[in-house]
Amino acid sequence: MLQTINPNNGQVIREYPTLTDAECSAHIQRAVAAFPQWRDTSFQERATCLRAIAAALRLQKDKLAQLMATEMGKPLKEGGPEVEKAAWCCEHYADHGEAYLAREILPSDASLSYVSYEPLGTLLGILPWNAPLWLAFRYLAPALMAGNTCVLKHDPGVPGCAAAIADAVAQACNQTDMPADIMVNLPLENQQVEAVIRDPRIAGVSFTGSSKTGRLIAGLAGAELKHAVLELGGSDPCIVMADADLQAATDIATLSRIINAGQSCIAAKRIIVENAVYEEFIQLLKVRLERLQLGDPLQPETDIGPLARDDLRQNLHRQVTETIAAGAQCLLGGTLPAGPGFFYPVTLLTDVMPGMCAFREETFGPVMAVTPAADFEHALALANDTTYGLGASIWTTNKAHAEAAAIRLNAGQVAINGIVKTDPRLPSGGIKGSGLGRELGPHGIKEFVNAKQVWIK
Repeated sequence: MLQTINPNNGQVIREYPTLTDAECSAHIQRAVAAFPQWRDTSFQERATCLRAIAAALRLQKDKLAQLMATEMGKPLKEGGPEVEKAAWCCEHYADHGEAYLAREILPSDASLSYVSYEPLGTLLGILPWNAPLWLAFRYLAPALMAGNTCVLKHDPGVPGCAAAIADAVAQACNQTDMPADIMVNLPLENQQVEAVIRDPRIAGVSFTGSSKTGRLIAGLAGAELKHAVLELGGSDPCIVMADADLQAATDIATLSRIINAGQSCIAAKRIIVENAVYEEFIQLLKVRLERLQLGDPLQPETDIGPLARDDLRQNLHRQVTETIAAGAQCLLGGTLPAGPGFFYPVTLLTDVMPGMCAFREETFGPVMAVTPAADFEHALALANDTTYGLGASIWTTNKAHAEAAAIRLNAGQVAINGIVKTDPRLPSGGIKGSGLGRELGPHGIKEFVNAKQVWIK
């Protein structure tokens, strides 16, 4: 059974039965059987179906936001926008998928030669709990628009969200007379996933999660010669130079760090501040962090809900404790609260140096780690001193510094004077320990297609 626990109070909400191995195989076969008909639909027909999925999500927006709040602790003020973003992703690929996959005419010694982008078959998506709707449709929307069918193995902590996603897709397929099983939910225990990856009917794997698990997934997929896209962890640097708009930089750094109680791969986790404005910036951060309200995610005034699980909270507290023991200063938070639920206070750590835990490891929670830098070159060196390479940002009015940072920061995406975010229009992904491949934009939809060369004499 998959057991959901309300992180607000630690109480069991509901249990969901998992599939046996035989049932899992039958569920996969449903998606496999739907593939030929779905592959042969036109882009216009697929687009109509994706728009119907978007409409189904919006119709259930309040219910889905409440479901995320109770299953993994996301505040309602963030849950509704997440549903909207998932719907937008469906509509974006409905509007642009055909153009992204248009036949490319290439010069050669033939009378005509071109590349045709064709779907691979049935794909497996292995997803985490921290953005149950958005991360699902970041995988599903481009994969479906390309003509693939999908199976979805969601995190064991959010089985209700997974079932709701499957219901929305089924409703849309019914309304548009599309194959019912273009997306099939697989409620599985984690140890059952290896067999699904190895299943010869699975054509590719999309995984979002930790770097540790990503390496295992990559090894399994590679052994089976299956393409994999991996969006893994991050320890994103946010550089603040002395010439920056400090008020705007503080607002965005705070927002980036505390979205989803800090449980985001692309959150600004290491704030690197030039010495000349270091103390001023810390005081600006402290004022903003002190205003945030920790509490029940179902209450509209709550800014930060609980962490999704107690083991995550305990690990975060270990990271904070080790960092303080190594010499960092704790200006806010840093203590485990009493009472029910998996809450962790907003924590501000300063003088966090390379080698300290909060600098070295990914922190998944509302913990702001601030590090001083002597100048621009020092700040870049600190930013790149990580095994991760997902996102990065810099705040500066110096055009030369901004352009140099965009090139020299080792990351999959760089924001200049703004927040690192995911957007259906733009490719997203990382390097080094942050993953392989890209999602979203024109690049993401081409990850799970066959770029077939056609040569005509």
